Amino acid sequence: MPVAAFSAAAEAFDAVAEQFDARFGGWLSVAAQRRAVRAELLQAFPSGARVLEIGGGTGDDAAWLSRRGRDVLLTDASATMVRLASARLERLGGPAAQVLAAENLATLAEERERAGSALFDGAFSNFAALNCVIDLAPVGAALARLVRPGGQLALVVFGTWSPGEWLLECVRGRPKNAFRRLHRGDVSARLSGKPFVVRYHRRRAITAALAPWFRLTATRGVGLFVPPSAAEPWISSYPRVLALLERLDQLVSRPLAPLGDHVLYRFERSSQ
Repeated sequence: MPVAAFSAAAEAFDAVAEQFDARFGGWLSVAAQRRAVRAELLQAFPSGARVLEIGGGTGDDAAWLSRRGRDVLLTDASATMVRLASARLERLGGPAAQVLAAENLATLAEERERAGSALFDGAFSNFAALNCVIDLAPVGAALARLVRPGGQLALVVFGTWSPGEWLLECVRGRPKNAFRRLHRGDVSARLSGKPFVVRYHRRRAITAALAPWFRLTATRGVGLFVPPSAAEPWISSYPRVLALLERLDQLVSRPLAPLGDHVLYRFERSSQ
């Protein structure tokens, strides 16, 4: 992938970093989806695990895992995000953060190999950071050098068949946005006026990028009845409704995984 492509995404997230937590942190739909992901993270990474986070933003998940006894290295392409994450994580006295795009994970692998560092017990990426990566193959190859045999991956990307988004965008009079995830090529996106591109990865593309080093073990839909963040801020005014929708998600998140606003893919590192 050209350097300029992921630099554009980093620039866009730099532009919103200072307001990111204030904008999204209080939204109940986001909190509900985050709880679903965190339940999987606790299963994937037992206490004491060394974990790599890809696209960790301001460090919300890394801090949460650290407080529960996981040793997390957060990476993100946005320097401003990493600065904010570092301030948050330093208060916990242990987790680290560094500026590193997912496309450049091979650099981290080389550094750790030279230093003789232990392999990670696993890696995760939450809330579609990997949708800013056009070609996942280099990410898969680098993770194979960073994660030990038997180690776990938990990768959360945008779902490509999200009825919740279809409904919301059509109701808001934006039908072109409603079906953008069906597009198989690059899709234009914008944050705070900054343009970049995203790719809506299919299951087949993700598994191919991680083969032969990682084996898909499970999928889970995140946000089937819980609506996408496009429903905010008004949906947060109905916490009881959201609590019911969250319970419904828990019942159907595995059999209806492809219909989630996000889809969580669990992989295991093979011995190859």
